[in-house]
Amino acid sequence: MSGIFAFESFSSRDEMVIKATQQISSAISSAVTAKGFASLMLSGGSSPKPVYEALTQIDLPWDKVTIGLVDDRWIDRGLPGSNETFLDDTLFKGKAKAAKFVGLKTSAPNPSEGVKEAEKKISSIAQPFDLCVMGMGLDGHTASWFPNSKGLKEALDIQNPNNVIAIDAQGCPVAGEHPERITLTLSAVMGSKQIILMIPGAGKSTVFKESAQKSVYDAPVKALRAAGERLTVMTDES
Repeated sequence: MSGIFAFESFSSRDEMVIKATQQISSAISSAVTAKGFASLMLSGGSSPKPVYEALTQIDLPWDKVTIGLVDDRWIDRGLPGSNETFLDDTLFKGKAKAAKFVGLKTSAPNPSEGVKEAEKKISSIAQPFDLCVMGMGLDGHTASWFPNSKGLKEALDIQNPNNVIAIDAQGCPVAGEHPERITLTLSAVMGSKQIILMIPGAGKSTVFKESAQKSVYDAPVKALRAAGERLTVMTDES
């Protein structure tokens, strides 16, 4: 099943959280030791929430860490649904508030008009990113790569030179009330030194396994498999 990437199944959610926290902490420490700084790209959602809450209690060289987002809804910081708000409520409540943060949302009225400015913002983060933390929905989306959404083909084009792209997920049920999204491209994610995909629960684990037999446009999470040994998939399958 796991092929050339790591597929780790834990007996409990707590064990998965501990392992993810350790791997992220190690990546930060190693990067800062090696080059003096670290770059971390994070996703929102319930899957990584306990990891961020654990990380912010750990003494790490946070002042040498730059944190960006894998994707976001086109919602202002401070409002519900924004991944910037989510990080404020989880990671940035403790020691990690010393980190530099670069968001995706701009003052533009929509992602299509704001994508150029968002590109400049993300381009300010040192690449390759040291680590990307990804999640997945039960429809097989990761980042804001929703199945058959407008912009998905360009987002998954590994030759796309851009770091970010606007996505219109209108009609995609899992996108909810905010289908206008801004997201990293596959090429940006694939440039990362490490990628962690957190898929808690048997349902998500099954969706990921079945994605191997589907088109990448029907199950975009499949695209992450190409990262090979740089990808670690974590599940508790409970």
